[in-house]
Amino acid sequence: MNADPQVMEHFPSTQTPAQSDALVDRIQAHFDQHGYGLWAIEPRDGSAGFIGFVGLQHVPFEAHFTPAVEIGWRLAAASWGKGYATEAAREALRFGLEDAGLAEVVSFTVPANEPSRAVMRRIGMQHDPADDFDNPRVEQSSLRRHVLYRAKAPA
Repeated sequence: MNADPQVMEHFPSTQTPAQSDALVDRIQAHFDQHGYGLWAIEPRDGSAGFIGFVGLQHVPFEAHFTPAVEIGWRLAAASWGKGYATEAAREALRFGLEDAGLAEVVSFTVPANEPSRAVMRRIGMQHDPADDFDNPRVEQSSLRRHVLYRAKAPA
């Protein structure tokens, strides 16, 4: 999945097997430290096995909105358009705001990533253009600008 150019279109590059393994190590370390992270996703009927991940992670860089917890997802292209990202992201957001007691969860992507932005809107996140930012971990100018979405816990 991380080596698929279609999946990684809005990222600076695809990942090698070693980079994907390192990502799994970082995901596990996040679970160990925080008790939550990026969960493996599979269809309810188990027909396709692992199709991606969705979950919560602490934002690993400094920006005007950090410290923060981000909801993120990445699914194999064959699983796009079937509602998996929205269903899992909605549950991850609920978990973050209710079970984990977070006051706010953010999500961000490049402006052109309309499918991910649509998921953010469908799960009730709000976008304020004044929050948009240049991602300090992205050097490519065409991918540096990011839109920020927020969801706050009910008062």
